[in-house]
Amino acid sequence: MLNEYFHYGLLAVLAIALLVAAFTDMRRRQIDNWLNAGIALGAPLFWWSSNLSLWPDVAMQLGVAAAAFAILAGMFALRMMGGGDVKLLTALALWIKPEWFLELLIIMALLGGVLTIVMGAWHVMRRQKDRLAIPYGVAISAAGLWVIGFHYFPAAGTAVAGATVG
Repeated sequence: MLNEYFHYGLLAVLAIALLVAAFTDMRRRQIDNWLNAGIALGAPLFWWSSNLSLWPDVAMQLGVAAAAFAILAGMFALRMMGGGDVKLLTALALWIKPEWFLELLIIMALLGGVLTIVMGAWHVMRRQKDRLAIPYGVAISAAGLWVIGFHYFPAAGTAVAGATVG
């Protein structure tokens, strides 16, 4: 029972960290390194509370995080993504099951597209001539919260699914 409280407590801390990332990215267009490091360093505690085995479970988490970092670092080099966004997604890959991480990426891309359209329209309406900066940490955080709510909090996911069906 205590392990269950610890497990959900870690998920609550992750959710709070994602909210902080979203708000700091909106406000300063920056996601702090200490926040990304805290998320990454909390992952082993989450693995332990989830009873993941070193092989293949933890190895898969590390492999997905390494692959995500390699691909996203390439996007950063091409100036398609910010460094804080790369680090945040890599840290999240340590927490989210590999099959659900793909869902996170799809939701993030959809939300990011909507965010880009809204921010672009706002930018044009205000007749700003400077470069448009999209706070993509908002889309990353929202997608992370979606996956946490739907897959890691079963009662919340069931309530949302029941509300959309009925």
